[in-house]
Amino acid sequence: MWMTIARAARAAGVGVETIRFYERRGLIAQPRKPANGFREYDADSVARIRIIRQAQELGFSLREIEELLSLRADPNADCAEVRAQATTKRDEVEQKIAHLERIRAALDMLIAACPGKGAVTACSILDALTQMADKKATKPAPLTASSIRKRTTRRILMKTLVATIEGMHCEGCAETIKALLKMEPGVQTATVSFKERSARIHFDPSATSEGSLIAAIERGGYKAVRQTS
Repeated sequence: MWMTIARAARAAGVGVETIRFYERRGLIAQPRKPANGFREYDADSVARIRIIRQAQELGFSLREIEELLSLRADPNADCAEVRAQATTKRDEVEQKIAHLERIRAALDMLIAACPGKGAVTACSILDALTQMADKKATKPAPLTASSIRKRTTRRILMKTLVATIEGMHCEGCAETIKALLKMEPGVQTATVSFKERSARIHFDPSATSEGSLIAAIERGGYKAVRQTS
């Protein structure tokens, strides 16, 4: 049974332009053109279009689909070749899923740290994105014996700041302050308690200072005072 391009498109569940695009890419054969001048497609062409469309939905590129169709048309081809391509595509999908899960986890942290109100200048999400961009743009220096010694010495010289915080209204405020502190260079750990109205920050004094940490807290609209023992 022969059909026009419009009927073939409806039967395959695609648009007319999609069929024409597949023709230009050589994924389907040029249709016959009888005396009436209208191009006509057969059932095999429609089935091939459906296969191409389904493969695209599974993530195969047009080049990969062309290879699959070549295998399908080759009587000497082994099914193992098709299975290998499907396995490779499955592995690529798993890598993408893992990448997306890392993105989701990072977004969850940013959302949890945001109080959902207040001045944009103190927005923890925008600050975090700025810090991420800065870190990505900075190429890390290669490890050397000297740099390792410096890092070891730095860990030994770490300091702890305990500060009383005024202005917190909920656990979200505590999460916001924690996010602000973790974006500061040299901060190793930061624990903020809404119940105790305090923060405990373990930091590298060669990378930041108590004053800078207090200022980071106050950028969020809170008041911080260093606790003295």
